[in-house]
Amino acid sequence: MKRTIKKVAVLGSGVMGSRIACHFAGIGIQVLLLDIVPKDLPADAKPADRNKIVNDALAAAIKSNPSPVYHKDVVKKISTGNFEDNMKDIAGCDWVIEVVVERLDIKQKVFEQVEQYRKPGTLITSNTSGIPIHMMAEGRSDDFKKHFCGTHFFNPPRYLRLLEIIPTPYTDPAIVDFLMNYGDLYLGKTTVLCKDTPAFIANRIGVFGMMAIMNVKEKLGLTIDEIDALTGPVLGRPKSATFRTADVVGIDTLVKVAKGVADNCPNDEARDQFTIPAWLDKMVTNNWLGDKTGQGFFAKKKGEKGEKEIYTLDLETFEYKPRVKPKFATLEAAKPIDDLYTRLKMLVAGQDKAGEFYRLFHYGLFSYISHRIPEISDELYRVDDAMMAGFGWEIGAFESWDVLGVAKTTEAMKAAGYKVAAWVDEMLAAGNRSFYKVEGGKKYCYDPSSKSYKELPGGNAFIVMSNYTDKQVWKNGSCRLYDLGDDVLGLQWFTKMGSIGGDVLSGIQTAIDKAEKGYKGLVIANEGPNFSAGANVGMIFMLAIDQEYDELDMAIRLFQNTMMRARYSSVPVVVAPHALALGGACELSLHADKCCPAAETYTGLVELGVGLIPGGGGTKEFVLRASDEMHEDEPETITLKNRFLTIATAKVATSAHEGFGLGIYRKGLDEVMMNQGRRIAEAKKSVIEIFDSGYTAPVQREDIKVLGQSALGALYSGVHAMKTANYATEHDALVAKKLAYVMCGGDLSEPTLVSEQYLLDLEREAFLSLCGERKTLERIQSVLKSGRPVRN
Repeated sequence: MKRTIKKVAVLGSGVMGSRIACHFAGIGIQVLLLDIVPKDLPADAKPADRNKIVNDALAAAIKSNPSPVYHKDVVKKISTGNFEDNMKDIAGCDWVIEVVVERLDIKQKVFEQVEQYRKPGTLITSNTSGIPIHMMAEGRSDDFKKHFCGTHFFNPPRYLRLLEIIPTPYTDPAIVDFLMNYGDLYLGKTTVLCKDTPAFIANRIGVFGMMAIMNVKEKLGLTIDEIDALTGPVLGRPKSATFRTADVVGIDTLVKVAKGVADNCPNDEARDQFTIPAWLDKMVTNNWLGDKTGQGFFAKKKGEKGEKEIYTLDLETFEYKPRVKPKFATLEAAKPIDDLYTRLKMLVAGQDKAGEFYRLFHYGLFSYISHRIPEISDELYRVDDAMMAGFGWEIGAFESWDVLGVAKTTEAMKAAGYKVAAWVDEMLAAGNRSFYKVEGGKKYCYDPSSKSYKELPGGNAFIVMSNYTDKQVWKNGSCRLYDLGDDVLGLQWFTKMGSIGGDVLSGIQTAIDKAEKGYKGLVIANEGPNFSAGANVGMIFMLAIDQEYDELDMAIRLFQNTMMRARYSSVPVVVAPHALALGGACELSLHADKCCPAAETYTGLVELGVGLIPGGGGTKEFVLRASDEMHEDEPETITLKNRFLTIATAKVATSAHEGFGLGIYRKGLDEVMMNQGRRIAEAKKSVIEIFDSGYTAPVQREDIKVLGQSALGALYSGVHAMKTANYATEHDALVAKKLAYVMCGGDLSEPTLVSEQYLLDLEREAFLSLCGERKTLERIQSVLKSGRPVRN
């Protein structure tokens, strides 16, 4: 049966329900969002009053930060109602998702209503985070059971990529296959097939990890601030680390899941790890549950200067105290190392208390995950997928074990009193030294049941360029160029936050040269946390501070020439960005033949944030596009002004969809990838399609209409008004005027047709002049000290 999803009903509009509805609407699906009728309403209450709960919940979700939608217009696809008046409307839906309160009796009551109205064959799923799926299906019809399973989204659904699929013994395997594929292809999720066991996969392992950390904390006498410093980005985990994550999730939720595992998993060998410490019980009793109650492990309080500061709970005195920055020799030595694999080895080998913490934590984690196979999953890669997609780990637990050396670490674990599951010993005894291996660009995972390696599912739909090390064509200090097969090359680089400096520009030029000599084209992408935060501002700062203006001029020319090389190569160049794609990375996207951005791509020309203008062709490209967009039926200055404001206010698209609205991505050409993991394969496919359709190198433009004085005066006037109203500083106004001058083509007496090179020269001259401004240098220095990317 060919199944199509056109309309989805979401039952329950709480935090999860409203945001799941927003995510479906974001991919273009019509959504019916229902909830209960408020209590004690008169019989003649108006629909607006009867739908108050659902409407208020949806409004709150739309206003929340971070936004649950890719762009505001998607809300138009969501209609609301209530269980009493509108449950009948689910008859017109293709998928019904239950997201009501976590009580089995209430869920069963809702399903009883659903069964009255759903049409046979309709998908029906539950978003429960822990109630056994099979228990919810009891008493339902055969058709209901056949089409029913668990679909556990993680909060917030737009940003956390995990979707756990949990079938019951009655679920039709075809339904499971459909949901696994739909979640991946359309919802952009990492779909993980789970067994119907307590807390499923991610929460079972994730909550074990948090409870184990709390127990190691007690053993080593570490503080909350020390634990969060040890378990954050340095370990390849989110900034929220351990205790901040608990505050965000809700300490009561953490305790509930831990108690659920302890109560429902009597044979769990690490069951004692889920015992709730007395101090954690006390926090629940005090209603110190984290963000939802205003205080948990952390609280905002007034500091000595009267400003609100974050204070940390002292678990000995139960008083909040100013945060203390931890100092560990191992931590300080590891922080400068960009490569996570190398950093992880250094952390675990540390000889101080931090090193001891890392060893105890990882030994406990590795022991636990080994014993969960095959209890919670037959395939160990699903455990890693769940932790990376659901908890934001950069590498999975089994992959971490590989990095540290399975045999070596297993030996150390046993010496320290930790046991591993028998299948791990059998794997090692058979001469298999790792859980994963890569051969011919394909990744394989050890399968304990067959005692052999099996290729990871997904095949050619998921290209990981790092798996192509045996097909490396060229490299330099930062870049790697791979043969991706089918006559397509792939380039990626390894720099801090993907910054673009001389090595990367050289890599792009070389990659294009090699592609032109024997390939169909080039894919440019990165596999780190971000595509690129932009140009290497540290290099710009050093050249500017030393007044090496000739060197700086050469560096800007190299950047401009590289972008133009991407635009005017004789083979197609397709860029596949994700996460941050700022400044110079945005300029690269602007010059590519096609972009295949992940839905979660945050892009923009942000150079004005440090007192510069886009100098790598970004300003030129916005003028070119404005020229192409000018129409006779509206003033030409309006089109240019909109483009000018986008750069002048350093606007950043908060999704790839918004990137179209900012004029960065092109409708009908660039293509958003809902699943980030598919973007490189799609980019490769696009290279082949463009080449095979008869690609010829474009010719540099010499017909770009610039407006000169006719627009320059209007833009200058706007800048002056912003400064007068104190919306812009003196320096902001200076930079904005430089930008206006370039975008108008200079002080020309009348509208004129100019070349790309003419605009590039103006752009470069303005960029160079701003590099000599003291305020610009101060802003760049501030960004460098913060370690954060340039933003508006």
